[in-house]
Amino acid sequence: MRILHLLSQIPDATGSGKYVQEMILQSLNNGYEPFLVAGVPKGFKLEDTPLAGVIAPDRCLFVRFEDRDLDFKVVGMSDVMPYPSKVCSELGPEEVAAYQKVFGKVVAKAVKSFSPDLIHSNHLWMATAAARRVAADIPLVTTCHGTCLRQHILCPDLGRSLLSDLAGIDRIIALFEQQKQEILELLNLPEERVATISGGFNQQCFYTCSDESGQGTVQILYAGKLNRAKGVPWLLRCLAELDDLPFHLHLVGGGSGPEKQQCLELAAQLGDRVTVHGILSHQELGNLMRCANIFVLPSFFEGLPLVLLEALACGCRIVTTDLPGVKELFSGQSQQMVRMVHLPPLQTIDSPRPEDEPLLDKLLQETLAASISEVQENAEPDFTAITNLTAPYTWTNIFQRIAAVYDQALAR
Repeated sequence: MRILHLLSQIPDATGSGKYVQEMILQSLNNGYEPFLVAGVPKGFKLEDTPLAGVIAPDRCLFVRFEDRDLDFKVVGMSDVMPYPSKVCSELGPEEVAAYQKVFGKVVAKAVKSFSPDLIHSNHLWMATAAARRVAADIPLVTTCHGTCLRQHILCPDLGRSLLSDLAGIDRIIALFEQQKQEILELLNLPEERVATISGGFNQQCFYTCSDESGQGTVQILYAGKLNRAKGVPWLLRCLAELDDLPFHLHLVGGGSGPEKQQCLELAAQLGDRVTVHGILSHQELGNLMRCANIFVLPSFFEGLPLVLLEALACGCRIVTTDLPGVKELFSGQSQQMVRMVHLPPLQTIDSPRPEDEPLLDKLLQETLAASISEVQENAEPDFTAITNLTAPYTWTNIFQRIAAVYDQALAR
């Protein structure tokens, strides 16, 4: 089977970028032929990504932002990206029209040259709508990563203009059950058109080792975008209040603009108790996770964060917020491995109400302190719990379920 994979942004650096990498790799492992269409900035080189040597350059077509195709930056599905980007809500009508026209043109060119049996796109947004218009006769499967639903809230007029095309998608993959219900309501689809299949993790990069000394400083790790929606300033402020506890924070990830700068300034206030690593490869991140005791993701908005599975697979205890996808993933897990901070109703889709911030600070500080104490008292993680929870989420197992969705779309 020939599969055209479509992503409107760089096929790397973000959750959806890593997801596309795995879809291409798993496609090849299962005897499928992949082709990639993606949106990239001027100067992007495939050989600078993990896809180098995985998919041939002549099996790729790129929409070039700040270049020959579009004169503005890559439009991020999140408003703060780990690389320079354009905020979707700031696009003017002419830019929206140009964006959709160019993606439609490039997808049509790929269809003509590659003759795919199926298109697997990412995000229920503009590029997917363009693909549906120009390739209406080709089965289309789309994975929702959550950020597209956020854009439907932030850009309601643009979102409404896409609904008829998005409702024509043959099969949609939601990452968790509540997300599925949101999609069904948004597009008014029958339930059988939306499957719930989480993301997975790479066993070659993320695995446990038995080197757990349990002595000295507790190693805490955050990996993700450096912005407010991910809760990074909140985390840094709370850790600064725990100056009597023996911890060292490892801060991994990228960002842009004033939010990244705010995170780096707050990190600097921790002095020698923090190491800022920047963006790491999967292999480097896996190595760092195996040295960490606690992984923290204090996010105010997520789909289903694969990084939590990756961290758990490496033996980290988890501290995270109780977002719907996270609760679905970790339901029934003991606090020894997973501790969740309860979020009250938010002011916006990804920011708390100012009056709740003192309570949130108290809750996160208490949760971090409890997890640090747990590490000090019992350094050995629960390997049985780790295996039981992570085994169904290897990419090999996840892709088998995705392949079944491909078959459903082909049988439309």
